[in-house]
Amino acid sequence: MFINIQPKELDLTDAMKAYAEEKFTMLDKYYDRIEEIKCELGTKSHKHNQGKVYTCSGHLFVQGKDFFVEKQEEDLYKAIDKVKDHLQQMLVDWKEKRREGGDS
Repeated sequence: MFINIQPKELDLTDAMKAYAEEKFTMLDKYYDRIEEIKCELGTKSHKHNQGKVYTCSGHLFVQGKDFFVEKQEEDLYKAIDKVKDHLQQMLVDWKEKRREGGDS
């Protein structure tokens, strides 16, 4: 599995990159034929003074199917966790559908 992490309007630290890689590598437990995961980490500026809002998007590719999730949080690590959790659930649901003979 190849994991591509890209910053968007954000200085990507080694710690951020390592955390995202660790979390997305866990998805391999749910489906061992993941081809690639593209992750974009960034910030969104708002006109109010409530601080930064971080975004994380994850695009997961398996043979013949791809999944996309984007989440926003006040904490970048929470955003990464939420994207990983949603991609995990999508993989589990997709595998279950395939097992039942449904749509691939």
